[in-house]
Amino acid sequence: MLSNYPLSEVEKAFLEESGVKSISSQIPYLLVDNFPKLGLITACRFLEWASNNPQGVISLPTGKTPEYFIKWSQYLLQNWDTKKGKEIRERYNLGNTKKPVLSELTFVQIDEFYPISSKQNNSFYHYVNKFYLEGFGLSKEKAILINSDEIPLAEGKHFREIFPDMKVDLSLRFREPKTPMEKLQQQSIYLIDQWCGEYEQRIRDLGGIGFFLGGIGPDGHIAFNTRGSHIFSTTRLTETNFETQAVAAGDLGGIEVSANRLVITIGLDTIVYNPDAVGIIIAAGEAKAQIVKDSLETPLDNIYPATVLQKLKNGRFYLTKGAAVKLSDSVDTYYRSGEWTWEKTERSVIDLCKRLKKYGHRLKLEDLKNDKYTSMIPDLSENTVSKVMESVVEKLNRGLLKEKNEVLLHTGPHHDDISLGILPHITNQLQENSNEAHFSVLTSGFTAVTNTFVIDTLLHTKKLLDDGEIQMVHYEDFFEVGYKLKTDKDVYHFLTKVAAEDEMGKKRGLCHRVIRALVTIYEVKNKQQLRETINDVISILRNSYDGEKNPSKIQTLKGMIREFEEELVWAHFGVQVKNVHHLRLGFYTGDIFTEQPDKKRDVEPILEMFRKINPTKLSLTLDPEGSGPDTHYKVLQATAEAVRQWSEEKDLSELRILGYRNVWFKFEPHEANVIVPVSLGDMSVMEDSFSNCYLSQVNASFPSYSHNGKFSTVAKRIWVSQLNDIQLLLGKNYFYLHETAKVRSSHGLIFFKDMNVEEFLAHARELEKSIEGML
Repeated sequence: MLSNYPLSEVEKAFLEESGVKSISSQIPYLLVDNFPKLGLITACRFLEWASNNPQGVISLPTGKTPEYFIKWSQYLLQNWDTKKGKEIRERYNLGNTKKPVLSELTFVQIDEFYPISSKQNNSFYHYVNKFYLEGFGLSKEKAILINSDEIPLAEGKHFREIFPDMKVDLSLRFREPKTPMEKLQQQSIYLIDQWCGEYEQRIRDLGGIGFFLGGIGPDGHIAFNTRGSHIFSTTRLTETNFETQAVAAGDLGGIEVSANRLVITIGLDTIVYNPDAVGIIIAAGEAKAQIVKDSLETPLDNIYPATVLQKLKNGRFYLTKGAAVKLSDSVDTYYRSGEWTWEKTERSVIDLCKRLKKYGHRLKLEDLKNDKYTSMIPDLSENTVSKVMESVVEKLNRGLLKEKNEVLLHTGPHHDDISLGILPHITNQLQENSNEAHFSVLTSGFTAVTNTFVIDTLLHTKKLLDDGEIQMVHYEDFFEVGYKLKTDKDVYHFLTKVAAEDEMGKKRGLCHRVIRALVTIYEVKNKQQLRETINDVISILRNSYDGEKNPSKIQTLKGMIREFEEELVWAHFGVQVKNVHHLRLGFYTGDIFTEQPDKKRDVEPILEMFRKINPTKLSLTLDPEGSGPDTHYKVLQATAEAVRQWSEEKDLSELRILGYRNVWFKFEPHEANVIVPVSLGDMSVMEDSFSNCYLSQVNASFPSYSHNGKFSTVAKRIWVSQLNDIQLLLGKNYFYLHETAKVRSSHGLIFFKDMNVEEFLAHARELEKSIEGML
């Protein structure tokens, strides 16, 4: 099929490097190894096109997805004629390409929230101006942009006057207004619709978009064309769906904001109006694998908006291998290339059980021989399935082993990652007194705490101070040294109130810790200064727009609230505060693009922690392609480098590394080598500790796109689905008739990968390279 499409010189180079020989999807795609490389291929293709189309029309994405596209584009433009720049250009067939001048290109903004002030840093208008118009040196005069402040409304009013609660009721398009305000709103909606039509016409008058680059949402949306959007849709004001709102929650300061905000977006027909356009969708990580498969392998269908790229001969998907893992071609290549491994046998048999909806013991040899992949198993016999069953049982047995005399260090990128990933496994370890357990969250995690939560907490703190309910501030030495003491007592008292079902007592416990944090951060010296500080923070937050980056001290305050929450979770099991380590790595800044991990600033603290704790087992989130938030990917970069450096200092042959995954994406059974049974009691502990301790997260302001609620519910559903997969292989009676109570009581399973240092660094090798060659 590749021969049917006109590949550019850059695409030919990347295709050759990928080793892909043929594709069978409806839209051609190119594969790269990792997230930074995805940015490189996209930048090379864009600069190639821009060189050939110096006065063309371009439309580029916003958000976190294009981070490396932007960085690589700027790097290549700045280093076009340097030694390294020339090496990259030669490697990817840009050697003879004239350096592009971007100033004559016309930029078209893809989409925008509505209403939102263009002056806000989290508006796409601001993003486009900062990273593209200024960052790429594009023409501001030529740009076709969506500035909500300038879209005409009824009586010449601003959107804050027409929509004072920032909500637009689109039912006014079709019903009679009930009040004078609704009449103005209706007139304004019609004016916005008129503006959208004119926006569309401006694009079409230029012949349409010549180069379109976009990401793909969890529901398959491109731009804000969500699942079900009309294939012939044009620029419009529209609502979004929950998945899109969940993804946008991080930009807008919470789902409670994004759920009530509409969007203006170019349409699917806008994207493909120019038949000669280059249309590229980029996707990274296994979390995107299913929607990528559906979008690439389904004929034109409004359920999968990206299928519209089938209309373009230059329509493409650029993917990391993780994002492509479920494609029929990728599955075929996996089985047909290289030697046949036991992992392939396991995967093919388990997948056959799922495909045929048959229990393992009911699979017949004939079923295996008739299947495309199990028929490839060497020495296929009547015993093949039973050997796979034995292999999976062995993984379960490993998950039942009682560990003793271990020094355990469990790490996570964010607060709650460890709990959501492997809490039931950890509870098994903590029941053994000879084990020493440490927990470390590597970033401050402040972006997950809303302004509203902090304001409410501080108002309650003021009331408690007024009512004389916070006695510690009256102690003579409190503001000198006392605020640093008795943090374990804070935690213990809080959990006592949990046990007593005393909600007001819990709130008071949080307020105690918040006062300690305020004294620490703002160097408060007395009660009067404490009150003034509380008032100042409340004032700053009340005058901030939703999603605005906070001042650094408020970021620290939010982070310390999250740290208290983490201490509460592990105190359930008697873990002391001194064994919960808060690293607050410096790359985590709250900016749209966080910095790359730095060897001194970010790797050294992890290395120091390893030296101090000297763990025999280390757990971490294994997310080498950035399937979840980019923090996961960058924390893994820093951790891998710290492990590598530590391995140069001492013999780590005995160190075991446990790679776990959580709500963002999961292991398949064949990928994991340890399976841990999860009981209803385990699930209750996780759900209860999440609800009682992660106070800032209970209302799920930043939910997973798969569930409008707590992350703990998402984790539980994953554990249950993993049990269903294994039950299909082993049979349900394996579980409820098992000789071990732990297995009999299992109603979910956790998968993880137990590795030695060499195996882990092999997984992270690309990450090591990307650290060495950081842009």
